[in-house]
Formats: sequence, structure tokens, C-alpha cells
Amino acid sequence: MKKRLMSIVLGAVMAITLAACGGNSGGATIENTEAQEETTEEAEAPAEDAGEEAEAEAASEDFHIGIVTGSVSQSEDDRRGAEAFQAKYGEENVTLAIYPDNFTEEQETTIQTIVNLSDDPKMKAIIVNQAVPGTTEAFRRIKESRPDIICIAGESHEDLPEIGSAADLVVNNDFVARGYLMIRTAHELGCDTFVHISFPRHMSYETMSRRVAIMKEACKEFGMKFEMETAPDPTTDVGVPGAQAYILEHVPEWIDKYGTNSAYFCTNDAHTEPLLKKLLELGGYFIEADLPSPLMGYPGALGIDLTEEAGDFQKILAKVEAAVVEKGGAGRFGTWAYSYGYTVSAGLAEHARNVILGTSELNDIDAISAAYGVFSPGAEWNGSNYTNVDTGVKSDNIFLIYQDTYIMGDPGHYMGSTDVEVPEKYFTIK
Repeated sequence: MKKRLMSIVLGAVMAITLAACGGNSGGATIENTEAQEETTEEAEAPAEDAGEEAEAEAASEDFHIGIVTGSVSQSEDDRRGAEAFQAKYGEENVTLAIYPDNFTEEQETTIQTIVNLSDDPKMKAIIVNQAVPGTTEAFRRIKESRPDIICIAGESHEDLPEIGSAADLVVNNDFVARGYLMIRTAHELGCDTFVHISFPRHMSYETMSRRVAIMKEACKEFGMKFEMETAPDPTTDVGVPGAQAYILEHVPEWIDKYGTNSAYFCTNDAHTEPLLKKLLELGGYFIEADLPSPLMGYPGALGIDLTEEAGDFQKILAKVEAAVVEKGGAGRFGTWAYSYGYTVSAGLAEHARNVILGTSELNDIDAISAAYGVFSPGAEWNGSNYTNVDTGVKSDNIFLIYQDTYIMGDPGHYMGSTDVEVPEKYFTIK
């Protein structure tokens, strides 16, 4: 299956309206009053039309957009992206909400948090990132009373065909392509073992279980060992502190067991910081996070303050990279240059706004890419429609995307992942 390469243009796209007016060149003469009046009416018509268009445009933007994310403690990047979109268009136009940290045990609260946004008569689009369990049911309830609201899921935790039946649009990270590409990148960096860290809840998700199967097959192709380790689920009674303490305690054991030429990957955001912290101290590689970002785990693991760089991902990446190099991690730690979670929250909301205004089609992957590009200028993206591995049916409202991998060093470099053709066989592995 050939993937479509999408190059994101630097900066936002600005629409410029040009008004042209013409006149006589000296050779023509108005011969009578009737002709003169007709000409005057024609000249005044564009001005009247422009005024009507301006009024119509102002009226067309009289709508609200809602964004639901996890909390800062569970998914900070997702929340910051929502805040960036709200800052751009105003609190009066953009409503933010947070689902519970323990969303698996508080599913009805999660559902109600999402549904409550539809009580606003001006609400025209609701974006949920990450679309945790309960999002499908919430979208179904919203559609029963407000079919006019566009429901968009970012990074769904529910089976993609299921949430795709309720959502108008679903966009997830490309677990198929990335399952192959992360292994390929680890091999290119000299790793001989890939260690996957997760827990049963995540492994019950189609996206994550299929990715594991793809990773195993890719390790065979590149002559690497694939190992799996289990860590506590932060949404259970142990919470985030207990889950992070487990990682801190066990990474030294894993390094002793698998060696310093091993690459590590965890499926949970909360596990990322302690994993990075110990890998920086003891050795090992980290290709990229489950939902990659220079803010995902790195600031805490490195002990750096990014307050002054907030919102500027070029400066954020430069500061993180310098700290990684200082700790001896050059050539061993990677990320995406722009936060995935941040871009999804803000980019999907931007796309929804464009659709509401009539300037974009909802299921146009290039339009989605352009909206993402507003918040990730210069980044390279690749993606395709989701294909159901059981039926072979390609969905027209579910998309999988990924950004090129950046390995930090002195200097750092992109791996060119978005230019790699993923072998066809990986799209049918399950």
C-alpha cells in the first residue's frame, strides 16, 4: 500500500481578497444620461455585494467549538494544544473540558462531560483528544439531539471501526507504519533488541495489539530481538505515582537484562518521563514516544524549565536537544519536532472551523494536513486511510498519520521516515 506524502507549508495560509476597478482610457465617451446612470449602478454593485459578503461572513462565524482532553497530569500536550486554539480564537468561541483521569472507572462521567457541550445552541463541532472509552457513546447521544454538530475523535482508544460508526471524522497516529518504522530506525541506530512496555488494558486495543504484531515481524526482518515487559496501568489504584515508581525501579533490571544496545518503547504517557530519566543515566535508546513530542517526558527527565520557550517548538526542541547531548544521550534519543498531542487538539479544531466556514471538506486528508500545518510549520507528515484488516475495507472517515522522526544529537537529524515505503505485508498483519 503506497502512502501519501504530505508536506506541510511553513506558517498559516492567508486568504487575500483583491478588488479591481476599471475606468475609461480616454477614447470612450458617455453619450447620454441613461448610459451614465447604468454605469454608475454597475460601479456601485461590487461595493454593495462586498458589504453583503462581509455581513454574511461575520454571521457565518457566529458558532462555538468544544475541545475535550485529559488533564495536564495525564496528557499535558493534548491540553496545551486545546488552550492554544482557544487563545487564537477566544474563550467566547472555544469551550474546553476535561474528562476524568480515571476514565476507565468513570466512563459515565466521561460521556456526560462530552455530551454537556452539546447543550450550547451555538456549538457546531466537538473534538475529543484523546478519544478515551465512552467517546463513541457520547457522540451517539449528541447525534440523537444535535445531528448538526460535527463530532471528531483524535487518537481513539476504542476500536476504530466502532468509533468511526459514530464520529464524523477519526484521526489516529499511524500504528501500522510506525510499528515498522520504529523498528527500522532502531536497527539503523545499531540496536539489537526492542523492548515494549505496556499493560493489559492497552493491549486490548486493536491499534496497540496490531502494532505489537507488526513490531515483532519487523524485528524478524531486521534480525533484532523483540521483548515485552508489563508495568502498572496508571488509571488503576496505583495511580500515576505508583506506575512511575515501578518504571524507575525496573529500568536498571531491564538494562542489565537486555544490554545498552536495546531500544525502549512504552504505550503510556505517564511511563515516559521515568523511562527517559533512567535511560539517560544508564544507557539504552528511545526512538520516540507513543504520542511523540519534545515535551513528552523530556523536561521532567532532564530537569529543565521551558517556561520561556512555551509555544515555540523550535526553541523547545533546541533546548531539549542541548540537555540530552549534555547528559551523553546524543544519537540515542528521538522525538517528533512538534508535539503530536498538541497538534491533534489544535489542528483538528482548526480543521473543524474550516469545515464549518465552508473552506474545507471534512474527509479531505490534504485539508486535515493543512490544518495541522498551522500548528507544526515545516513538519513532514505522511498518512493514509485506515483499512480494516479483517474485512479489507478502507474507511473514508478514519485516517492514520505520522510525522518524521528526529534523533537528537550534535547535530541532530531527521531519519527520513516519511519517505520510506512500508512493505505491503505489514498492512495485513494482526
